[in-house]
Amino acid sequence: MSVSNDIKLDFRDVLIKPRHSSLKSRADVNIVGTFAFSNTTYTWQGVPVVSSNMDTTGTFEMAISLSRHKMLTCIHKHYTVEEWQNFVNDYQEKFSNMDILNYVAVSSGSSDADFLKLQTILQYYNFKFICLDVANGYRDDFMDFIRKVRKTYPEKIIIAGNVVTPEGVKMILDAGANIVKVGIGNGSACATRMKTGIGYPQFSAILECQKIAHDKGGYILSDGGCKDPAEIVKAFGAGADFVMCGGIFAGHKESGGDLVTDAKGQLIKMFYGMSSDTAMQKYAGGVAKYRTSEGLTIKIPYKGEVEKTLLDICGGIRSACTYLNSSNIRELHDNVEFVRVNNIK
Repeated sequence: MSVSNDIKLDFRDVLIKPRHSSLKSRADVNIVGTFAFSNTTYTWQGVPVVSSNMDTTGTFEMAISLSRHKMLTCIHKHYTVEEWQNFVNDYQEKFSNMDILNYVAVSSGSSDADFLKLQTILQYYNFKFICLDVANGYRDDFMDFIRKVRKTYPEKIIIAGNVVTPEGVKMILDAGANIVKVGIGNGSACATRMKTGIGYPQFSAILECQKIAHDKGGYILSDGGCKDPAEIVKAFGAGADFVMCGGIFAGHKESGGDLVTDAKGQLIKMFYGMSSDTAMQKYAGGVAKYRTSEGLTIKIPYKGEVEKTLLDICGGIRSACTYLNSSNIRELHDNVEFVRVNNIK
């Protein structure tokens, strides 16, 4: 047993100090980045904001909206192969190009059935991104699964996780991933910390993980904990290359789930973690006796189309860059200076 006495920080524990800037306008900021990946010839250009692979946010409808802003969507793993085919066919009929394929990741768990389904989807369409998602990314069998996917798809961009320590990041990169999902227990619909005591403050997790990832030619994806554009900016400033969000994208027209009226007459959509009782009832017939529900089910007031939220995120990032004399997100990270604060409301 050991106890670390170092103070670890969340996004709410810091603010960003402004600095002299020569930028005249938010229009001077380009938030589209170019990313090259080891073990593959693929490159990717886009805004490195990602919709989570939860079935309420990682939807086909969300992917269409985010792709217009060059953002990535990790499509949830519960769509059938037929639904994938219908999605791509419908998109081909409505649009003259298939640029959306550059902004979609195919998600998979680590079971044999998951791998077979992944192979079936990828035999039809040349998606660049694969997202391998498990709650505990420290397992030996998960490392083996990453190696198998890398061997099968040497040219794909593999996102894998979740972990929260430099050791975990190294393991996943060494197994063959390009982008490591960092974050355990910090999502608004996650109950892992309440049920298990496992977790790590997200701001410190990014700070501590980003160096080893970059030294090894990999990238960090901050997964969860960003409630607003300001916290997305803080994640980028701390060293995240990509920022994945769930709750921000929940409750929209493009989000999964039925639009219903609650007892007060308010339009709502349900948002829930994929380890919640709601999700396990939906996909596994209930919570197995050896498990506990590690997700929350939340009623989200209906927000309408996601476009307004996307503009708000992009505007917040651009505005932060102007405060930091940064013409892009990479410069924002280089120019940022954080200050610890006592409390933020």
